[in-house]
Amino acid sequence: MTGAKTDPVVRVEALHKQYETAAGPQPVLRDVNLTILPGEFVAIMGPSGSGKSTFMNILGCLDTPTSGRYSLDGHDTSRLDGDALAALRNRFIGFVFQGFNLLPRASLAENVALPLVYGGVPRAEREARAQDLLGKVGLPGLDARRPNQISGGQQQRVAIARALANRPRLLLADEPTGNLDTATSQEIMRIFTALNAEDGITIVLVTHEPDVAAYAARRVTFVDGRVVQDERTGRTIAVEAAAG
Repeated sequence: MTGAKTDPVVRVEALHKQYETAAGPQPVLRDVNLTILPGEFVAIMGPSGSGKSTFMNILGCLDTPTSGRYSLDGHDTSRLDGDALAALRNRFIGFVFQGFNLLPRASLAENVALPLVYGGVPRAEREARAQDLLGKVGLPGLDARRPNQISGGQQQRVAIARALANRPRLLLADEPTGNLDTATSQEIMRIFTALNAEDGITIVLVTHEPDVAAYAARRVTFVDGRVVQDERTGRTIAVEAAAG
């Protein structure tokens, strides 16, 4: 059963992850415990090899823990088979990556609408939704253009619009500004901030850049697969509105 608005979106308990290598088991995550409430904006930080990207893959149901429990919106993911896990992921989570991963021969609107195609949404509804989302990320009237006709920052805006196509409650962003200059990164982060504050979307963002992490209301730092710091930054977050 889906949790109430005040129930955690993400609950991770005693989570461990290790990979088998020729040299033996390689621990990546060690006894991670974390709860994220609806409307929170969380930045995940840590040095290379700290386990933050593996943790994000588990949150996105793209990987599974070796042991421990991960509940997404009240669903214990360990109890779901592959089809049920994919259905939960597609319904509940939007993904934004460092690489924009746009289809080069498709229009911007077609790129945004791609998740809706997979979901069997009628064409007219897909087109209307794509145009609305392009406007939401500051690209109105560009629906017929192709990715090679716009800038890198605009391509990331399209990727964000695509991530919002299925109206996700949780947005996962892995180094979303890694390929962008400072000014464009700030523009992208303002979009994330608005999605969190105005739409109440829960956002979990991986970054190694302190100025990007500063946009989040909460900062979680990983070192050697463990959470070593979990702090509030003092920024206003949407969780208060979600709980009201």
